[in-house]
Amino acid sequence: MADKKTIKIKQIGSPIRRPEAQRKILIGLGLNKTHKIVERQDTPEVRGAIAKIPHLVAVID
Repeated sequence: MADKKTIKIKQIGSPIRRPEAQRKILIGLGLNKTHKIVERQDTPEVRGAIAKIPHLVAVID
């Protein structure tokens, strides 16, 4: 079985004064506080969620 690739996602922006849909995307990624870092599998679904809120998250190495 192949190794699952993962990516680290860091929240760089606050969800205050953001649309509810963007807040739900952050919660779906497991983020809730600025500067929090989570590790998720690198899937098209996760990449799509990141693409919807590039001003709130950053992919780090």
